[in-house]
Amino acid sequence: MSFAHFRDMSAILTTLKDYPVQHFAEGDTILAQGEYTGLLYVLIEGSVEVIKDDVTVATASEPGAVFGDLAALLGVPHTAVVRAVRPSRFHVVADAKFVLEKTPSLCLHVCELLARRLDAVNKYLVDVRQQFVGDDHLGMVDGILDTLMHRHPRSRVAPRPSTIHDPEIPN
Repeated sequence: MSFAHFRDMSAILTTLKDYPVQHFAEGDTILAQGEYTGLLYVLIEGSVEVIKDDVTVATASEPGAVFGDLAALLGVPHTAVVRAVRPSRFHVVADAKFVLEKTPSLCLHVCELLARRLDAVNKYLVDVRQQFVGDDHLGMVDGILDTLMHRHPRSRVAPRPSTIHDPEIPN
């Protein structure tokens, strides 16, 4: 069952009707791995592939597919390349995190998308674990599953510069 069956994609696209539309030709890079844009791309029509470390990990052609969400939400560079495999059009949302805070329907759409991705990763890791029961090297899979299922990320706070003592400089 595709994601389109769970949400009304036309409603999401209507929500974004006033946002700019960007066109990409076949082969164009929409997002580059390692670059930071803060942009969210929502597919209107076309088809793309998602490439992580030179490996194609997904394709998408359903209107309402979202790209750049992880980078926008976490404030990090894009984790994969998104490339058009045929001419494609996207709504482009600048300052995506702010827009998600102010647009509950879009935020819920992205939340559902992320939840589906997490569910797929969980199922995959459980399947890998079941296939290799008894192998010692799967302790890492157990650790990943435990992290995904139970641990919430902790915010890391850097100390103020005045609290960092350089051993070369006397107090």
